[in-house]
Amino acid sequence: MKIRLIVLALACLRPSMLPAQRATEAMVYFGGMGGIATLSGDANAVITLTSASTSSYDPSNGGAASAFIGVHVFNYISLQADYVWNRNHVVLVSSINEPGASSFYRLPESVTQNGFLGNVLIYFRKRGSRIRPYLSEGVGAVLIHNQLSSGGIVSGSPALPPASSDHASVALRTSVGLDVRLCSSWYFRYSFGETITRNTFGDQLSPPEHRIAKNFQSLFGIYFKL
Repeated sequence: MKIRLIVLALACLRPSMLPAQRATEAMVYFGGMGGIATLSGDANAVITLTSASTSSYDPSNGGAASAFIGVHVFNYISLQADYVWNRNHVVLVSSINEPGASSFYRLPESVTQNGFLGNVLIYFRKRGSRIRPYLSEGVGAVLIHNQLSSGGIVSGSPALPPASSDHASVALRTSVGLDVRLCSSWYFRYSFGETITRNTFGDQLSPPEHRIAKNFQSLFGIYFKL
């Protein structure tokens, strides 16, 4: 009789335990986003008793896109792999004044970045919530392609940057964002992130500029949960 009561009690409890178990199961999701990328600009100056040199790079806003796949491993933690692309136009300026000679250039350039990153997302509301803000930290690599454009101005004999160059850099990325459930499996996502990489723009200038380069991205998109 006692065994029957125990079996009956377990049978009654099992349906009520299923939702809680499913809430902690890993769930795979994938999606895409698009938006705007803004690169940080900078300048440098070297002045001596006999010469003065200045340089700067001035980036413009450009387009950005991202594709990602992830897994909700816990109520408040997810793991995610990202591919991020952006393209921006940058103007490189350099001026060198020495005794008996001076030179300068103003060169427009196109910069394309392809990033591959792994991220940890920490949510501030549990998985079942309709609105879920999060903080993301990630690391990866970025491939940076620089291509000089037409319309440049050159005077004198300055040391010009290469017409085309490719660089690889370790990348650190910090993002904040918001997930909003649209229906059972579809979600809207907004993300604002900052990616730190090697300063490949400053390496091309005379005098060079070696401050950390930052890539700010504001992205909107959707994802689907399996």
